[in-house]
This record gives sequence, C-alpha cells and structure tokens, in this order.
Amino acid sequence: MTRTDPRPDPRTDPRTDPRADALPGTVRDFLAASTVHDADAASAFLAEDVVVVDQDETFRGREQVHAFVREAGAEFEYTTEQTGARRVDDEHWVVTLRLEGTFPGGVAELDHRFTLREGLIAELVIADHEA
Repeated sequence: MTRTDPRPDPRTDPRTDPRADALPGTVRDFLAASTVHDADAASAFLAEDVVVVDQDETFRGREQVHAFVREAGAEFEYTTEQTGARRVDDEHWVVTLRLEGTFPGGVAELDHRFTLREGLIAELVIADHEA
C-alpha cells in the first residue's frame, strides 16, 4: 500500500524524526555530554562566541557556557529522555527533552533550539516546550 498523505511522515522525515541518530553529530554529541555534565566534552562542540539562553539567563562565550553545562541542574537527580527532534533548516534544529526528577515541579519538557555555524553550536536557546 502506498502512502498518499502529502504531509511528511514523522516516522521517516528527518525534520521530525525523534531519534538521536537523525540529528547532526554536533547536536547529538553536545546533548550526550551536557546530560552528564561533562563540560569539557560539551565545550568541544561550541563556537568561541557561543550564546546560550536558559529560560531567562544568558551565558556568553565558551568559558561561561562551560560553567553552565557543569553546574546546571547538578543539585538535582533527574532523568532525561529525548521526545522529539526537528530540522528547521541546515543550521537550525529543535530537540525536545523531557526531564523527570527532584527539581521543583518534578517534570519539565524543554525545547533546545540550536543554531549551528561551521559545524559548531553558535547559539542554544532552552525554553519550555511549545506544543
């Protein structure tokens, strides 16, 4: 049976494929390192002038972002599950992560909006998931 729906199939379209292997290596490897607070490994995927916005806090440059990755959420125990990913264009990706743990509220769904430049992360905006 052939598929006649003109919309992209979210199971196979790389723009909406939630599998980690559908992401650019830079994004996938940064997320893997930052999830375990490995700031040294995560920093390897950042542009020198990277800007990270987490909720309403802004971190500029590799040094500030290195500290952010090392310390963000370290006081809590939590699990992280990637629940979605989509390609906006070659330089922009959105990854949705679901966190469950001992932080206030216990559950959070966050969009990580990546901007890539020359194979590195130039900008990352972390905000509540937009349904």
